Amino acid sequence: MDKFAFTSAEKEDTLALYQQVRDLVSDSLVEGDIERMRHHLLNAIENHQVHRNVFGHNPILMSFQTALLVVEEIGLKRDAVIAILLRPSVEEGYLTIDDVQADYGESVARILRGLQRIQQLYKKNPVVESENFRNLLLSFAEDMRVILIMIADRVNLMRQIRDVAPEVMKQKLQVSEEAAYLYAPLAHKLGLYKLKSELEDLSLKYQEHDAYYHIKDKLSETKKSRDAYIERFIKPVEERLQEAGLKFHIKGRTKSIHSIWQKMKKQKCPFEGVYDLFAIRIILEAREEGKETKDARRREVMDCWQAFAIVTSMYQPNPKRLRDWLSVPKSNGYESLHITVLGPEQKWVEVQIRTERMDEIAERGVAAHWRYKGVKGDVGMDEWLTNIRSMLETSDGLEAMDQFKMDLYEDEVFVFTPKGDLYKFPKGATVLDFAYHIHSNIGNQCTGARINGKVVTLRQQLQSGDQVEIMTSSNQKPKQDWLNVVKTSRAKSKIRLALKETQVKEGLFAKEMLERKFKNRKLEMEDSLMQVLIRKMGFKEVSDFYRHIAEGSLDVNQVIDRYVELQQGDQPVTGNNVAESAANFVLDESRLPGNAIQDDVLVIDRNLKGVDYQLARCCQPIYGDRVFGFVTVSGGIKIHREDCPNAPELRKRFGYRIVKAKWSGKGASQYAITLRVIGNDDIGIVNNLTSIISKDEKLVLRSINIDSHDGLFSGNITIMIDDNTRLESLLKKLRTVKGVKQVERL
Repeated sequence: MDKFAFTSAEKEDTLALYQQVRDLVSDSLVEGDIERMRHHLLNAIENHQVHRNVFGHNPILMSFQTALLVVEEIGLKRDAVIAILLRPSVEEGYLTIDDVQADYGESVARILRGLQRIQQLYKKNPVVESENFRNLLLSFAEDMRVILIMIADRVNLMRQIRDVAPEVMKQKLQVSEEAAYLYAPLAHKLGLYKLKSELEDLSLKYQEHDAYYHIKDKLSETKKSRDAYIERFIKPVEERLQEAGLKFHIKGRTKSIHSIWQKMKKQKCPFEGVYDLFAIRIILEAREEGKETKDARRREVMDCWQAFAIVTSMYQPNPKRLRDWLSVPKSNGYESLHITVLGPEQKWVEVQIRTERMDEIAERGVAAHWRYKGVKGDVGMDEWLTNIRSMLETSDGLEAMDQFKMDLYEDEVFVFTPKGDLYKFPKGATVLDFAYHIHSNIGNQCTGARINGKVVTLRQQLQSGDQVEIMTSSNQKPKQDWLNVVKTSRAKSKIRLALKETQVKEGLFAKEMLERKFKNRKLEMEDSLMQVLIRKMGFKEVSDFYRHIAEGSLDVNQVIDRYVELQQGDQPVTGNNVAESAANFVLDESRLPGNAIQDDVLVIDRNLKGVDYQLARCCQPIYGDRVFGFVTVSGGIKIHREDCPNAPELRKRFGYRIVKAKWSGKGASQYAITLRVIGNDDIGIVNNLTSIISKDEKLVLRSINIDSHDGLFSGNITIMIDDNTRLESLLKKLRTVKGVKQVERL
């Protein structure tokens, strides 16, 4: 077959459809439309402006078939019909949308622009099973007639691909899958239930051929008996309802092939096992005309329950299948009573009971009496879409349709991954939002993206329909200002978590580095003193302090110098008030502190007055230790052990402030010391250690801090002790405890 030529049969069909469509929409056409369209179509045919689709269909003939469908089944008129008929020429490039706008107006051009945008979306190979893709189609459509046309076009295509060549079976299955996943749900939302059922049934027919014809044959075999059964079921119900004085009409139907197949799969049963093949709808007429009021609705509800009581008194109900949407209507306004009863011959029948008003809402949506001006949000979308068909049937429907703008999604954007997956984001979301949506590591290492093939920064805002490919680098790290780049809470929380983890890692690294520097200078880093230093250096948070060290903006050596100065500074004595109970310095006051470097020896005596002194915390000297004095910047004196870890640094940098010192007589107080203990993590070992200390009346245990790791324990024990002789005795005892590997004085 010549893919550019019309066959004689196609010409006849096209002409017949042309006349049929023209007659149906003639009342909505404007002057010159018929002449322009006739000229355009003849020109397209004569100049072979025909490019058959993959199934070999003639696009001009197909467009007439779709046009007739939207007129008869949906009720669209002039603008939609012209757009459908011009679409093949626009897609083939023989006609521009600007030309269309000049000849037929903005409304027709807007519909074609929407169709063109959606056609471009399909080129991105999207995953059509996604709910997001349905929403993206709606946001791209701009004019809702675009969606209506697409549904009709897919119904028409599904009708035409019954018999196709084997080489295009893959495409046929793809078309069928899209019909089930994409177009049938859209048709349902729009209230196009007949088209929805046709799409589902045809999709099942092509995808599950054997199942479809099995059910179809079964239904054909039982049609007469089924119709007769429905009549037998309805007749006594009608009589009882009439006796009750109710006005009503009853509809009886058999469920669709697709619906029956879904039930067979869900219930895992054969055709004969589907117990509710029949559905009966009892629609009660209003007792009085007028506006809806609370009293009127109350009467409606009472009538429904009365009908319910009549039906269930005649046929045994299945209480598990009762659905009461009268007491609590669905969120979309749906009101009805559903019950499955056991009818004659022990067959299950679903009965729906509602009033005409409820039926109208069920068929056309909550705003059946509506004049909408726009709704935002998902709930509003469902309500809006289910009312379009109702609106189209009103006299001003077409004018209202022309005013529709797809503002439902003005706060949302839909974007693709390179594989065709589709994601929804709030308007204003950036490349970085997209990256974090994919994976935390992708977000943390994001450097930018390629959007539709163009390289952009991570700050680039996303637009609906963008295809986004994230670029990453292993050297990239989350930044604090990224919190101002992203829009979604998901991305913000992931960035905060990443920053916190980074700060923890950097803080640990910086702390380890600082501790290593302290050890290199043979200094002990005391946590409490470090906290004071951090505050004095202007940091409110310890993490900020270590972050500055990690970043290099704070010099470690300067920190240690400040620590040493603070350590040697004027610090109040705590605990048992060593300043009062420990020995004092005996010194010629006239020679302090300026001449402290002379060979005078400070004799530590408890009775010395007027001298500001302390026992150094870094080495905690006690009676009997060899000691020296160090003149602080405030003029006070600190007493250090000769083997103090800080002693070499003090002698090297501040030798002129060193003072010789010795103890005077016997110590008359207790001194705080800390012991470092390491050993096997055995049951009872800590108890053994504390037992030795508690047995000595002259020892006081002030604190104990033990950690266990990998079978070993280590910790510090702080005690109050008289002198170094008693200390040596204690160390020997502790070292004899089974499992103790090391005991040393800090």
